[in-house]
Amino acid sequence: MIVREIECKSILTRSGIEGVDYALNPYVGCQHACAYCYATFIKRFTGHHEEWGAFVDVRVNAAEVLARQLRRAQPGLVMFSSVTDAYQPLESKYGITRRCLEVLAGHDLPVSILTKSALVLRDLDLIRRLKDPDVALTITTLDEEVRRRFEPHSSSSAERLEALSALTEAGISTWVFCGPLLPILSDGEAEMEALFGEIARVGVKSILVDSLNLRGACWGRIRPVLEAHYPDLVEAYLSLLADRRPYHDALMERARQIAARKGLAVR
Repeated sequence: MIVREIECKSILTRSGIEGVDYALNPYVGCQHACAYCYATFIKRFTGHHEEWGAFVDVRVNAAEVLARQLRRAQPGLVMFSSVTDAYQPLESKYGITRRCLEVLAGHDLPVSILTKSALVLRDLDLIRRLKDPDVALTITTLDEEVRRRFEPHSSSSAERLEALSALTEAGISTWVFCGPLLPILSDGEAEMEALFGEIARVGVKSILVDSLNLRGACWGRIRPVLEAHYPDLVEAYLSLLADRRPYHDALMERARQIAARKGLAVR
């Protein structure tokens, strides 16, 4: 892992994500090294040539820059994070996300956090002080073998569910991003029944579901995982690369039906 400490000129950036006004990315790159991650595109803009998951730039002055930007920022929702994970393992050492939350706790902007890490519980004291906070954890599978192969350095799914339970009990609005569900590995009826059931069990009321998008650099990262562990699935995944839409539509309908049975709102 190549770790660099850098200074940024801006940390609060306008977002093109629907419903999100600002993105806040305390790090460049991500230790979680998820095979399906779409954020690899940022290498084109940051000068990195290393493999995704092999480098992280730590924006050591993020909190100070955020405090300066907030003095003239318009009202809007702030999201942690759009192209990194604010609670990747290095956060336990550097605390950049925590320091940014301390700054935001003194302002009137709603905050949304999306992570794959149970480390988010460390900051429950600060999250409670934010305006209208919500916290989401991504869970794509309950199968730990699958999780380790596609999301090698993230918290286990069980740890994420425990974190969601604790956050919900603390009165924080929570939701789960079930995306991408992995074709044949975590998108079947039985797998989704189990996953959605566990999500409902810990008190979460809503989920966001998405299918795997293999376009761009994603296929080049997914294929080696399949070839190493699931070689019989390579051809099936290739068919999705050619035309994802029919599969996506069928998956969304199945997700809506199963979510309704579990009492979950789905989008």
